[in-house]
Amino acid sequence: MTLAHPGFLPDARSAASSRGVPGIRILPLHVANESTDPADFESGAIKVTPGIIEALTKPLTADEKSPKPRDEKPPRIAFTGDYEAVNRFYYRNGWTDGLPIVPPTEEAVKEMLTGTDLPANHIVAKVIPRLGKATVEKIAINAVMAGALPTHMPVLIAAVQALEDQRTRFDTFEVSTGSWAPFFAINGPIRHDIHVNFGSGALSPGNITNSAIGRAVGLIVKNIGGARKAIEDMGVIGNPGKYSLIIGENEEESPWEPLQVERGFGKEDNTLTVFFPNNFLQSVPSGTDADGLARSLANLQPISMSAIIVIPSHAKILADAGWTKENLKKFILENASGRPPARKQQTAEASEVLAAPPRAFNTEELMILVAGGPGAWMATLRSVGGISNSFVSRKIELPRNWDKVVAKYKNVVPVYVEY
Repeated sequence: MTLAHPGFLPDARSAASSRGVPGIRILPLHVANESTDPADFESGAIKVTPGIIEALTKPLTADEKSPKPRDEKPPRIAFTGDYEAVNRFYYRNGWTDGLPIVPPTEEAVKEMLTGTDLPANHIVAKVIPRLGKATVEKIAINAVMAGALPTHMPVLIAAVQALEDQRTRFDTFEVSTGSWAPFFAINGPIRHDIHVNFGSGALSPGNITNSAIGRAVGLIVKNIGGARKAIEDMGVIGNPGKYSLIIGENEEESPWEPLQVERGFGKEDNTLTVFFPNNFLQSVPSGTDADGLARSLANLQPISMSAIIVIPSHAKILADAGWTKENLKKFILENASGRPPARKQQTAEASEVLAAPPRAFNTEELMILVAGGPGAWMATLRSVGGISNSFVSRKIELPRNWDKVVAKYKNVVPVYVEY
């Protein structure tokens, strides 16, 4: 048997069943999450002790001895109806993210599959928490639902592959209470082929590539992986970034080598780099000379795994003053504010204050991306919570018919009326 906070009982049951032990006995433990109050521990333990004894001694039921697996094969056609009815059906079944979806008809999914050479039944990865098999066709179905284009399929396949890499700590972040969200940086010529926004408002809604790819990943994680809100995804506050955190790097206006080269790929390689932030901060610099910019970047408090977004005009000022990406990273880490506070230790005699542990400076924990529009702002996305993780990059593989697919969708771009 096991214990779980009452709010985590559905999560515990899901975790048990996904690991082959659906019959495990789970008792509610009425102790505050991450409580530091000894009286709370004692009270909760006293209340649950009779239940523990009963759970450990009561004979197993027939279902507990031999749980019956759910072997329901869903029909290929889930629903037939008009647009509104389809959306209501999908929402009631928990298959959407709360926004209307594009119905994944046979024709729409077939068209989405033109964006890859991989067969429809090829398993790209097993997605946590329930280890759902992310076949190419299932990825395509969720891509259609998100409003993505066939030109987005190579990026989505690379994204799913990246999430399977243990170094991302996706296994923890996607279901944790800390509300982390996947952040994807795209590099290479594909940025222009699929119109990735790396200029003004790159992290805002309005561009189909940035919005639909991020949304499709969220649907894939929910519908294939099984990370449902308040059941497996136990984010306490939540994170609006789970709708979409996609950005390209402005390689053409960057004075430094692009991210994919920094990470060991060729300049002409198309890559996707992912990490999981749960904190976003924007600021204006205290000065627009190189020193003022560098110190302002440090003041963004990148005290953990972080991606810093530097606009092109600031990057040029820094580079002209001799700053490279590497020495800028070192300066930022060495001068970052927000060091951990002193830790307090209670002793029988008195309260003693221990000095904060020295910070370990590691430039591998910091990504600098040149992106954004004209102005004077800078931003950082940070992974706060003390869980060790790494940036993970994947090469984006293009299908043989790539030029043909790109040509078909090249004009799917917003054209605004001038007032």
